[in-house]
Amino acid sequence: MAWPLSTRAQLAGLFLAFFGWVSSCVTTIVPLWKNLNLDLNELEVWNVGLWEACVIQQEGATGCKAYDSLLALPLVFKLARILMVAANGLGFLAFFLSLLGLNCLKTSKNSELKRQLGVAGGILFCLSGIITLVPVSWVAYDTVQEFWDETVPDIVPRWEFGEALFLGWFAGFFLLVGGLLFICSTCLQDTKEPPHPLPTYPRQEVPNPPRLPNRHQYRATKNADLVI
Repeated sequence: MAWPLSTRAQLAGLFLAFFGWVSSCVTTIVPLWKNLNLDLNELEVWNVGLWEACVIQQEGATGCKAYDSLLALPLVFKLARILMVAANGLGFLAFFLSLLGLNCLKTSKNSELKRQLGVAGGILFCLSGIITLVPVSWVAYDTVQEFWDETVPDIVPRWEFGEALFLGWFAGFFLLVGGLLFICSTCLQDTKEPPHPLPTYPRQEVPNPPRLPNRHQYRATKNADLVI
């Protein structure tokens, strides 16, 4: 049996949001938020993330080291850690609620409850996308400000955008689009309860009333007695 349009839109929104959530988790982990190409030493490329810094050499060897202290990090990286972890947690909760609100899964007999769970999951997906975009855009803005800082001599290497920033923008976009699509498809689906059948009772048979003797038969019998 073919699914209705609202159910297919629900699944499309869920897949988009799930892809955005996975991309957000990858963005949080990888040390590719900012990279630094040293013009004086082209054999090394420095990459930094929220949790560690890595050095990639031309021979292919990579060395990574976690940050020694959280307090030594810049303020933008401290807040980015908190916001990205919060966004990933909200995305996981949104995915769980959205599964319960799917129209194609028989998770609850109450269609109104399923609709509310689906709307809540879509809202959390959108909130997760917004929270993902905030630290990514903030780090990008901070990188641009440092790159065009005129007080820094031109000979000093400058940080540039890493691949994780672009992945984070795509993650936030997919979370927002998937969440909005899931909310719209959930609100538009038919939530009317089927009419309850009327109670049926066993049929009671009414006994037939006693039959009265036929008037003609009575007269015939009476005439027969007179003849005898």
